[in-house]
Amino acid sequence: MSRTLFITGVSKGLGRALTLGFDALGHRILGCSRDQEALETLARDCSDRVSVQAVDVRDDAAVAAWIQSAVEEAGAPDLLINNAAIINPNAPLWHLDAETFDRVIDINIKGVQNVMRHALPHMIKQGRGIVINLSSGWGRSTSPEVAPYCATKWAIEGLTQALAQELPSGLAAIPLNPGVIHTQMLESCFGSGASHYEEASAWAERAVPFLLELGPEHNGQSLSVP
Repeated sequence: MSRTLFITGVSKGLGRALTLGFDALGHRILGCSRDQEALETLARDCSDRVSVQAVDVRDDAAVAAWIQSAVEEAGAPDLLINNAAIINPNAPLWHLDAETFDRVIDINIKGVQNVMRHALPHMIKQGRGIVINLSSGWGRSTSPEVAPYCATKWAIEGLTQALAQELPSGLAAIPLNPGVIHTQMLESCFGSGASHYEEASAWAERAVPFLLELGPEHNGQSLSVP
């Protein structure tokens, strides 16, 4: 059965890999990212089932407009995947300036809530839908020099589990640890060591069918891609 998915951060990394993977299975994807050029490249690599738009998830008005247009085009999402996130440059917490810290918080936490604020009323109205908020291993543990990122992913775990207690029957909210995957974000932390980990395209081959199996019975569970 074909599903409708809204996915943020689709221009690269896990978001791009998920979009290509869901598209290959015939699903309908409405995606967003800040990078217009990368979105154009993605669109050329996808079928006409994929619609993408340049949106900064920090901008609540822009998110509202995107969600409204996406719902008008394809209906409310069956799966809402909040993937858009950034990581801080490796540094002790007291070395990071306020602008860097704020940017991580604004994208990784506030951006997720902006998307949920405008998408959830449509999902609740249709009586079904799964919200998948990408967390991290660093949302359940910590490492030095990535404290702001850890803080946001711990926040995503709590935010999502609290949301799960509020949702009506038929819906679910799930914090998802994708695992350690070779992406530009991982390279920023691990440098050349990132190449020792699985590529996003290979990860998506496992992640896509796993995500499609999630349902209301998984509401509030902190899950990891197997």
